[in-house]
Amino acid sequence: MEQEPTLRRKILKWIAIWGIWTLFGFVFASQYALQNQYSRNPFPLWQILSWQMFSGYVWFALSPLIYLLGKKFPFEKEKWRLSLAIHLVGGFVFAGTQLLVDALVLPMLKYPIQFPTFIETYKFFVFSNIYLGVSIYWMVLGLQQGVRYYRKNRERELRTSQLEARLALSRLQVLKMQLHPHFLFNTLNAISELMYKNPDAAERMISHLSDLLRLSFENLEVQEISLKQELEFLRKYLEIEQMRFEDRLKVEMDISPDTLDAGVPNMILQPLVENAIKHGLAPRAGGGMIRIGAVRNNGHLNLSVSDNGIGVPFGDLENLDEGVGLSNTRRRLRHMYGDTHKFKLNNAAEGGLELNLTIPFKEMESLVIVDRSYLDSGPVPAFKD
Repeated sequence: MEQEPTLRRKILKWIAIWGIWTLFGFVFASQYALQNQYSRNPFPLWQILSWQMFSGYVWFALSPLIYLLGKKFPFEKEKWRLSLAIHLVGGFVFAGTQLLVDALVLPMLKYPIQFPTFIETYKFFVFSNIYLGVSIYWMVLGLQQGVRYYRKNRERELRTSQLEARLALSRLQVLKMQLHPHFLFNTLNAISELMYKNPDAAERMISHLSDLLRLSFENLEVQEISLKQELEFLRKYLEIEQMRFEDRLKVEMDISPDTLDAGVPNMILQPLVENAIKHGLAPRAGGGMIRIGAVRNNGHLNLSVSDNGIGVPFGDLENLDEGVGLSNTRRRLRHMYGDTHKFKLNNAAEGGLELNLTIPFKEMESLVIVDRSYLDSGPVPAFKD
């Protein structure tokens, strides 16, 4: 169904091009006819039309080849010198080819110029019309390049509008992911329970939840933030989770100091950590450990999140149902970094799951000052009450 409109557009395009060459034929024929009125033996109008139309239709036949050459050698920044050289030669080649056909056929149509040999006839056509032919070649090429750049601009505008629409949808998806109902409701339930057992802990949890919500909304419009901003948000999230799980949840961080100013996708770690807690540690009666790492390596930032939870049944990662968090993370990374990123899931040595993320390293200014005290002594338990 989609091929039919495309084929129809192509047919209409070439009909339009044929019409343009026909119009040019009429223009040149009318000019020749006016000049011919001062001749002693004027030629019939139909004969003049046959000469000019034939020449125009030869150019029409050559137009697809000119279009292909212009498509293969466009005037772009990285190759404009090569393209210019190709088209300078191409102009004379195509003009010479068109004049060659004219020299073969026009004498048969009683063209007024007659020479004893074909070579002399061809020389006459070349000396008389070569620069006109080259000008026609560049006119066709210019039209092709103009249409090409117009389409590229339209496609760029369309992609921009589509990206803006996707960004708006992504913001909603990220917000939904960040404020997952289970997490929010569980936190509120935990607060209600602590209100009677440990009012001070409940108050701290409310404060942490408030900070978490504030950070979520502050950076809602931002696609990339510094790693230390990301860790600040993650710290607030983990403080709430540690209050919920108490001693069942432990966290270790091994963050290289030279990675703190690296740009990362906004809210990229929280869904990975939430996935590890929810699917890896929560089902275990004794809880477990979450390890988060960051290191700079050969122009890339390597992030890792691992747990010693229940892992994937039978270690079957190929049939793993990733859910909203992991699938959204994959889509965001593909959208932001294309083929320059890596996102892998592996079975952890301790029996849980390990997620490794690699993106290009890019430093950016941070808008939030983060307490680095939990990074000073390497991998240590973090966020204890």
